[in-house]
Amino acid sequence: MEEILRQVTTILRGMWRFRWPALATAWVVALIGVIAVFRIPDQYEAQARIYVDTQSILKPLMAGMTVQPNVGQQLAMLTRTLMSRPNLEKLVRMADLDLGAKTKAEQDALIDELGQDLKIQNTGRDNLYTLAYRSDDQEEAKRVIQSMVSIFVESSLGATRKDSDTAMTFLNEQIKQHEAKLEEAEARLKEFRIRNIDRQFTEGGDAASQIATIQNQLRQAQLELREAENSRDAAKAQIEAELKAASAAPAGGGGTAPVPEIPIATPELDARINEQKRVLDALLQRYTDQHPDVILTRKLIKDLEEQRTKEVEELRAAAAKNPAAAPAGGGTSLANMMAQELNRMLAASEVQIGALRARVAEYQQRLALAREALKTAPQVEAEAAQLNRDYGVIKSNYDNLLARRQSAIMSAELETASGVADFRLIDPPRVSPKPVAPNRLLLLPLALGAALAAALGLAFLLSQLRPAFTDADELRTKTGLPLLGVVSLVMTDTDRRRERMGLIRFAGASGGLVGLFALGMLAMALLAQRG
Repeated sequence: MEEILRQVTTILRGMWRFRWPALATAWVVALIGVIAVFRIPDQYEAQARIYVDTQSILKPLMAGMTVQPNVGQQLAMLTRTLMSRPNLEKLVRMADLDLGAKTKAEQDALIDELGQDLKIQNTGRDNLYTLAYRSDDQEEAKRVIQSMVSIFVESSLGATRKDSDTAMTFLNEQIKQHEAKLEEAEARLKEFRIRNIDRQFTEGGDAASQIATIQNQLRQAQLELREAENSRDAAKAQIEAELKAASAAPAGGGGTAPVPEIPIATPELDARINEQKRVLDALLQRYTDQHPDVILTRKLIKDLEEQRTKEVEELRAAAAKNPAAAPAGGGTSLANMMAQELNRMLAASEVQIGALRARVAEYQQRLALAREALKTAPQVEAEAAQLNRDYGVIKSNYDNLLARRQSAIMSAELETASGVADFRLIDPPRVSPKPVAPNRLLLLPLALGAALAAALGLAFLLSQLRPAFTDADELRTKTGLPLLGVVSLVMTDTDRRRERMGLIRFAGASGGLVGLFALGMLAMALLAQRG
């Protein structure tokens, strides 16, 4: 530590030898610094504040029907791209800054300087933007901020319109492409259906389900055919029984023979009853006995049977009250009535049997064709499924594109009509009446510090260039020679007074430098407060 202190002391003694050149250098550098500080032109700042209102009552009303843009993100991107070179060139032309720029290099330098001086600040969530620009000309600063406000608003609206136009163009192109694809898919589907018109399946069914349906229809028709044949056979048996009874009756007699129990048929009611019974069987296969349709059908069958019983009793009562005498040819009018009724039943049964046989034959033919088509049905069904799937996908995309285009149209109209983002000029462009830069109260101490640093640096440099030994130990150490003796300087009173006067002059010159700076800064502070 002692060695370090001794070295520092040695350096300071060496620098003290050159105190007057260092002080002169400090005065010169300080004078130059003061002149440079006061020659810096005053800078005036122009500002404007813009508020972007992104809250609109139409947003919740049109939610789900229109595309709600992220206005905050758009504004953030706008502020980052607003300082692009095309906008700066436009700003230079609008503010007439290019009048003094004659060459391309000067224009480029002007644009670069403008990009550095122009500031855009956002307060954050409040969507409040501050535009600021500094210049040594107040009117020029104001023109720049006015032009910047116009570019800011126009760029936001232009970007919105450009995005809407780009989206609309893209959607229209996609819709045209999907229209062509949809027409091609419809043509392929139409050609397939025409080519396989004989193999059209029921909705939601395939070849196996079609065969099952035809088999059910065939079994039902065969059942009805058997029922009709049984009804016909019963009618024939009744006719044969009546013929045998008529041939066994006596040709004449003195008494009145008792009237036999005559079977009387009602074909219309029987047909309706049989039809309702078939309906009931079909209903019971699907529903329970408590189903309303089952209950209603059973009630209808019961009513029809009661009506048939009533008509049969009426016919029998009428035949018993009006017995006729036997004619010459043998037989009775009652027998003729029975024969006519039975023949009518037989004829109706034959007609019904013929129709049912034709139906059974048709179903059998259909079943045979369906079984034959079952061999190639999987390939046809796979092709149909693929065509329907392709058509469905294209149709779905086409419908979605139409809906999105309509939504884009409504969104563009909404932005044009109501303005999703409302730009409000809170503070119009204005210029500060006082210069905001440079801060001379800060620059003057820096100039003083630079002067002192230059003085110390010069003294240290000269002490190193022209070293001198102030200590016998230092001389012995540096030369490595033995020191025989030291001759001391004997100072007279005159020398001492001269040295004291030199110290006083040096202190006065140094204090004067610092004092002048202090007085200057005090005066500037007082003038700033009064202004």
